[in-house]
Amino acid sequence: MSINSFGHLLRFTTWGESHGPAIGAVVDGCPPGIELDEAAIQQWLDKRRPGLSRHTSPRKEPDAVRILSGVFEGRTTGTPISLMIENVDARSGDYPPDAPFRSGHADFAYQAKYGFRDHRGGGRASARETAARVAAGAVARLVISEVTIESRMIEIGGEANSEWWEAMLDGALEAGDSLGAVVECVAQGVPAGWGAPVYAKLDAELAGACMGINAVKGVEIGEGFGGARSKGSENVEAARLSGIDGGISTGQPIVVRVAFKPTSSIGKQGRHDPCVAIRGAAVVEAMVALVLADHKLLHRGQCG
Repeated sequence: MSINSFGHLLRFTTWGESHGPAIGAVVDGCPPGIELDEAAIQQWLDKRRPGLSRHTSPRKEPDAVRILSGVFEGRTTGTPISLMIENVDARSGDYPPDAPFRSGHADFAYQAKYGFRDHRGGGRASARETAARVAAGAVARLVISEVTIESRMIEIGGEANSEWWEAMLDGALEAGDSLGAVVECVAQGVPAGWGAPVYAKLDAELAGACMGINAVKGVEIGEGFGGARSKGSENVEAARLSGIDGGISTGQPIVVRVAFKPTSSIGKQGRHDPCVAIRGAAVVEAMVALVLADHKLLHRGQCG
């Protein structure tokens, strides 16, 4: 069974393929009465959409979202919210059906699982799908209006000094190559008490949500791998400030760091980002928002 839905009480399902007519999401479980219009979603989609700089994919997609259901007179109704984003600049001819499997893509894995594949830009496995996640995340942000979520690049190509990044990205573009990167996302204003101590640990669900983003190969929460390299006496303060204890939020800021591999599409393998993490940062924020909104509703359901 393919799993295309995410969440417990606030659930979303994404649909569509990279070179299909459209992609979208259905958000279910959103509380009624929240002010919502396309502009509230578009501001976050604009942070992710391609073609905004020479360091992102040249694919020209306006990513204009339409709300098809779940909103009446500018407020959510409590029913499923259907969101649609049309694909307007797909070039399926860049991906001939007889082309060999592309290294680092899901082409072979799809063929092995389903017996056939959509060869046009990866189909369902394309990072194009993440626009639908960002749209759903925009709804989640409104559920947790008390929380601020911001991300930033902290490393590109193994380099932490941002003064070198532009030249490194230009070099990768010129060489038809790509770079990996690390994104740090901080959620502030999360009250103490969200999460659960065993099977729905807040840090585990944040890690799983971010690990499911295209090209992500590593996630750490709080002190993460740095804590594993230290002594307990050295790590006490870092652990206290991690924002999550026993799977439950403490009221401190929650820090999530996400490692993106270099873009697998290189050279002449279609249009691609020299560093997918540049646009991936918006997807990290969206997934963090969706997890936190879900756990806010779970906490309210159990504890009032």
